Amino acid sequence: MTVRTTPAVARSRADLAGLQVGGPVVFVPTMGALHEGHARLLQMARERAGTEGTVVLSIFVNPLQFGPDEDLDRYPRTFEGDLEIAATEGVDVVFAPTVVEMYPDGVPHEGVVSEAVTVQPGPLADVLEGASRPGHFRGVLTVVAKLFGLVRPDVAIFGEKDYQQLALIRRMASDLCLGIEVVGVATDRETDGLARSSRNRYLDDEQRQQAATLSRALRAAQDRAAHGVPAARWAAMKVLRAEPGIELDYLALTTTGLGELPDYPEPGSEGRVLVAARVGTTRLIDNLPLSF
Repeated sequence: MTVRTTPAVARSRADLAGLQVGGPVVFVPTMGALHEGHARLLQMARERAGTEGTVVLSIFVNPLQFGPDEDLDRYPRTFEGDLEIAATEGVDVVFAPTVVEMYPDGVPHEGVVSEAVTVQPGPLADVLEGASRPGHFRGVLTVVAKLFGLVRPDVAIFGEKDYQQLALIRRMASDLCLGIEVVGVATDRETDGLARSSRNRYLDDEQRQQAATLSRALRAAQDRAAHGVPAARWAAMKVLRAEPGIELDYLALTTTGLGELPDYPEPGSEGRVLVAARVGTTRLIDNLPLSF
């Protein structure tokens, strides 16, 4: 049966602090433009919170994680539709702060002198997405740390589509002793395998079909993983090269912690295959687990 509540909407720190919440507090941070994948995260949150706990959803498009040539201004904002999904999935509190509320002294952009304290994400932030988007994970971890401090959750739930982000948030929660359980949820997909993403709405019909190539390439790597890393990589690249509409950024086969894999891992070991590419002007990412 569909659960439907009317979530309280907090626009400021004071609004949030004034709400009465019961534990456990389960938190789903998002940038809005919610889709079925987000709904799955909220369903998981409602299950973890139970009838006595509180589900908090945040909606905040974080300028600190966008580079100067990225899509901050055109990132979709669909607040009323997001509230409908939040109500359907049993969210108790929606925290939707302004930029000024989150960064009262201004957004501390890369290369600009600022007295603001930000989170240094370490060397894992310099590879894969970090190599393509310098400063991105500094922005992600800084805003997540701020949201953790404001919401004070017991559990935080994230999708595995942004796998590197999930790994870094887990590392931050552990290294900074935040006492928050960080839960990853498998990527929700369209019927053709395309990972659900707020950016999919930028794709036209032809690009939408081209984008499904990414998940086919990842599945090809999965199917050949038993034969070693070179075979899995070759299988994925064969699929990607067959689609001229794909502008590949990277294809990486790594350990589950995003470390380097030997060509022939120990039998029974696990890994990850990650891809990033542009389809038209839209940059998409995806990943799948590997079993060797």
